[in-house]
Formats: sequence, C-alpha cells, structure tokens
Amino acid sequence: MIQQADATTPSFRKSENLFAIRTFFIEIPQALPILFNESFKNLISTIFGNNFFIIKSIYFDKPGKSNWFVSYHQDLSISVTNKNKISGFGPWTVKQGYYGVQPPVSILENIYTVRIHLDDTDINNGALKILPKSHLKGVKRLENKINIDNEVVCEVSKGGIMLMKPLLMHSSSKTTNDKNRRVIHIEFSADSLPKPLEWAEKIPLPCPI
Repeated sequence: MIQQADATTPSFRKSENLFAIRTFFIEIPQALPILFNESFKNLISTIFGNNFFIIKSIYFDKPGKSNWFVSYHQDLSISVTNKNKISGFGPWTVKQGYYGVQPPVSILENIYTVRIHLDDTDINNGALKILPKSHLKGVKRLENKINIDNEVVCEVSKGGIMLMKPLLMHSSSKTTNDKNRRVIHIEFSADSLPKPLEWAEKIPLPCPI
C-alpha cells in the first residue's frame, strides 16, 4: 500500500535520513481496517474508553543509515483545519498545509498516543527513551538542564505497540546497527475543540467498538 501511494502530495516527506507520511490514514485509508482489528479495538476501548477518535496519524521510517537523534521534548502541538485567535491556544505553526497549535494543557492531558512498531526496535536503532511520570507535571520549560537519572529505554518487538501520553518527555538516539525503525504513530482524543477550531484529521474509529 505504501509503495503504491502517490508520494508527490505534501503529506509525504522523503530524504536520506527519513521517510514519513503525515495524515497517514487520509493518504492511505485502506490501512484502517487492517490495523484496527478486533484485538486492537478492544485494547483501545479497555484503556481509553468508547468515546475516542483518531486526531493524528503518521507513518515514519528511520532508515538504518540514519544518524540523527531527537532530544528530549513533549508533543505539544495538535493539527487543526483553520487558524483563529482563541484564548489558551498558541503559538501557531504550519506544516504540510495544516495549522499546528499548542492547546490548553487540559486537552493535551486527554490525548493518548499509540505507536505500532513494524520492526524490532531497541536502543541501537532509535527506540524511544522516556522519563517516567514526566507527563504528570504539565508543560515543561526546556531552557534548563533535564535530569535523566531515571531514563528508561522502551524496546519494542516487531508487531508490538507502545502507549504513551504526549506530555511524556521522550527522545531517541542515532541509529548504530543499520536496521530500520518503521512506526505508525496514532493519536486519539475524545475532546471537541472550541468553535470555530476543528481537528484536521478527525476520523471515527472503524466499526463500532
């Protein structure tokens, strides 16, 4: 499916160090029923509840020769269809034709991220490193040095999934073993945005849970 998709759209990003597809389920909708089998839907309903929907989907492939790393950060931006000045929302960015904005913490706290791993992932090919319980401390200012004494490497086997909150501090290292890291990143929320803001990629879960 991915190889046959139209890679000329703005949602595709390809370079020597990265291949990524933003709005993955919009670009490749046939992936939805494959990924959202009964086991996956039951997992979502058990952990999140029954009112959640997809708000973001990204496919990315970190090639085995990639030598870049990502420093510790939180995922603070949501994608919306339009830009409007609303209290508590900002700053704003634009990526691949969609507006990004940092919403109030209450919205970020109610987002869940699921990362489906298509390759064995360990510290040698960029497995996420996280700081446990850091998502419970709200938005952190990154100007100061981060204490990583309790850092945990989240190694995931091929076919496995990782669940996290966007406020969790996380990073990834350079690839050192020439092995790819392919991941499908999906974010879920149950919140409505204040009008006239709209989620840019709001997709109901396939088939009722």
